[in-house]
Amino acid sequence: MPRYFYSYLFLIAPEVRPMFPVAMGAQRDRLVAALGRIVAEADDPDRLIPFLQQLGRDHRRFQVIARHYDAVGQSLLATLAYFLGEAWTPELQRGWTDAYSLVARTMIQAAESDSVATAWWNAQVVRHEQRGFDLAVLTLRLDQPMAYLAGQSVMVETPMLPSTWRPYTPGNAQRADGTVEFHVRAVDGGLVSPALVYGVRQGDVLRLGAPVGDRLTLRASQGRDLVLIAGGTGLAPLRALVEEIAQHGPHRRVDLFVGARDTNGLYDLATLRQLAQSHGWLRVTPLVGADAGTFDQRGLAGPVLRAAAWRDSSFYVCGSSAMVSATVRDLAGAGIPHDLLHYEDAR
Repeated sequence: MPRYFYSYLFLIAPEVRPMFPVAMGAQRDRLVAALGRIVAEADDPDRLIPFLQQLGRDHRRFQVIARHYDAVGQSLLATLAYFLGEAWTPELQRGWTDAYSLVARTMIQAAESDSVATAWWNAQVVRHEQRGFDLAVLTLRLDQPMAYLAGQSVMVETPMLPSTWRPYTPGNAQRADGTVEFHVRAVDGGLVSPALVYGVRQGDVLRLGAPVGDRLTLRASQGRDLVLIAGGTGLAPLRALVEEIAQHGPHRRVDLFVGARDTNGLYDLATLRQLAQSHGWLRVTPLVGADAGTFDQRGLAGPVLRAAAWRDSSFYVCGSSAMVSATVRDLAGAGIPHDLLHYEDAR
């Protein structure tokens, strides 16, 4: 279905093809996911409308304008008609036409109301540190200020892969010098992450989208003590939370657990120890090898619950999908209330 949709779109509006990546696999997945969410939340406008508004604002970085929505709508209706065949009735066509008109109008209005804001930031690489064969820490300097909360993510585009964007979360709280830090592990078969680890060099300029998300921000904790559980580069947003507490408070007890398969995976331990020495409310615990368990199957809940003073704390978990899933499952099984669990996969 998405292959037919994009073929139709590029046929009737060839000028939009440069807005999309050469490799369309991930883009097709995002289209299906967005349509699925819109349909699933059609009866819940309190959830759907903010999603559509953010979607409209995000599309500004692709230089999408109002007339592009007409071509997308035409392509969507043509795709539905093709696959539904005789089930594509005039009544169903009217329903989808009305629904898409509402979606497009909401996205366009959100983009236009945000037209004075920055659509994207140019970010020059001022330092590229290879912290392992497949892992790098990049420090970028933005061309203009970006206001963001620790734990929010931004979309990143490299000059080597125009129109191919991937989300990353800064590993630092907002800085006065306008720099941000990304922790990136090259993903097998990936596009952007290998480019960032192996191809990008000091002096290159990346593009960043607007910060989004609130699942890993401090707002979710409501001032409670924190247990932070990181696997691999999932450390980045959790380290940013520590920095934000150090800068702005309120200070509270923070237990940060950093899991790695071996000592090479503890790529940022020196910085973490400096933070712990400077702030008495922070305790850092590395979990390596047997202590870390098998990430993809067992997660990190066991050693964390044995070591942390976790009663009434908020838990934040970030790492691979498998690690996060296993850890959250075991934390919930140990009796941690769902509203105290905040988690997201690392990018």
